[in-house]
Formats: sequence, C-alpha cells, structure tokens
Amino acid sequence: MPSTERNPERNHSPKMTAPLTPAAPQDQRFLVLFDFDETIICESSDDALVRALPDKELPAWLKNSYREGHYNEHTQKILAYMAEQGVSKDSIHSAVEKIPPNQGLMNLFQYLQSHQQDFELVVVSDANMYFIETWLRHAGVRDLFRKIFTNSSSFNAAGQLVLLPFHSHSCPRCPDNMCKQVILREYLAERQKERGGVPFQRVFYIGDGANDICPSLALGPRDTAFPRKDFPMHRLVKEFQQSAKFKTNSVPWVSGEDIVDCLKKIVEES
Repeated sequence: MPSTERNPERNHSPKMTAPLTPAAPQDQRFLVLFDFDETIICESSDDALVRALPDKELPAWLKNSYREGHYNEHTQKILAYMAEQGVSKDSIHSAVEKIPPNQGLMNLFQYLQSHQQDFELVVVSDANMYFIETWLRHAGVRDLFRKIFTNSSSFNAAGQLVLLPFHSHSCPRCPDNMCKQVILREYLAERQKERGGVPFQRVFYIGDGANDICPSLALGPRDTAFPRKDFPMHRLVKEFQQSAKFKTNSVPWVSGEDIVDCLKKIVEES
C-alpha cells in the first residue's frame, strides 16, 4: 500500500461533482471491471472498520481466526464483534466514507466519465453491497457503474450488518461464496444478448487480489488485465504468463494514471 507521503489522496476523500450523463449501452465499445478493496479504495474495508472500534484494533483471537480463502466469513465475524462492542450503523457508515481512494483512481474515474460513450463500468468484489454503495455514493461516482456484483448485506434488528454469500459455484480456485470468472462469463453473455448479439470490442479487468486472477484467465488476446503492481494478482499473473493459460495483455499499475495512459492509447487506436 502506498504511504501517506507518496499518495496525496489518502488524506481526504475527493468527490466528483460534475453531472453524470449515461451513455446509450449499445454505443459502449469497452467493458471495464473493477475490484473494490485495495483497488478502488486504498485498503481493505475491514481495516477501516476496525478504526471504528473503541480500542481501534481487533482482539488477537479474532485476528488469528482468519482462514485463507474465507474473507467473507472473517468479515462476518468482525461485524458480529463490532455489534457486541456497541459500534453503531452511523459509525460504520462514517468509517466507510472516510476510506481514501487508491492513488490516481479519481483521475481514472474522471477520464472514464468524460468517455462514457465508450466505457461500460462494473464492480466485481468480495466485499459487500453496503460498503460499496456507501463509498461510491459518497465519492460521487455511483452513477458511473451499470452493475455491482458483490455479497448482499443488511442490518438486522440488533444493529449488526449481516452478509450473505453472492452465489455458489464449483471453481476450485475461488472462495466458496464467489467466483469472479463465473460472474464475468455470465455478464458478457447477458450483455451480448441485450446488445443484439454485439459483443464488447475489448474487456479490461482492474484488480489486486488472488481472487482477481480467475476472471483474468477468461480474457482474450484483445483484452487487458490490470494487476496492481507487486500485489497477489500481479504475482499470479507472472506465474500464469509462463503457461499457455494466460492469453490476455497485462499492464501492472501503481496509480490510476497508469491505467488512464493505457486506455487513452487504446481509444485512440480503435
């Protein structure tokens, strides 16, 4: 994660205030899919939640209960603990709103907003709907996204935010509650049908985590995966590039500006 000194956007949560004008779906040539935690925002949303606790840290037993590949399960444990500690819905809402965007991501959104006629945007995340909707609306970018694929969430009578798994699947690479490749394949088929049989010219996937490699394996030679540099997705991309399984282009990124530079070239050449 970039340090505060290297990432000026960490100190505040800038908003986009210009009106958003939806483009006609059939006119959008490109599909861009975003992860959320540590991609759109600069950290895991769980880490931001912890700062809403009275002691601003989790007890050791809860920290150590995390099992690899069971992020959703661990988040539910944290939310249950927060409810026991009396953390209110307003405190959770405020903690999510305060999460800074990743470096250069607001510039990327501004570029995509100015080219809405070319790009359709989707979020695919193993976080949850409450966190993502709250953050995107506060940042002023919710209307840029046609769809959000994530775990459902709602507050129960006791004031606890309860998560439900997005779906079930049989992919051995992914967490039980979400395979992003299944989501991507189904969405592409659905949108092609809705667009009168016309597919997107190119698909772009922006992520950072290990669960972002699976959808990247479904991309073709005209598409591009954007793994966050030196994060798990990037390391896995480099491994898969040694085999014939990885067929797409890869552009590692540190800032959203890196992604803007690449997209500009593609739009100009297309």
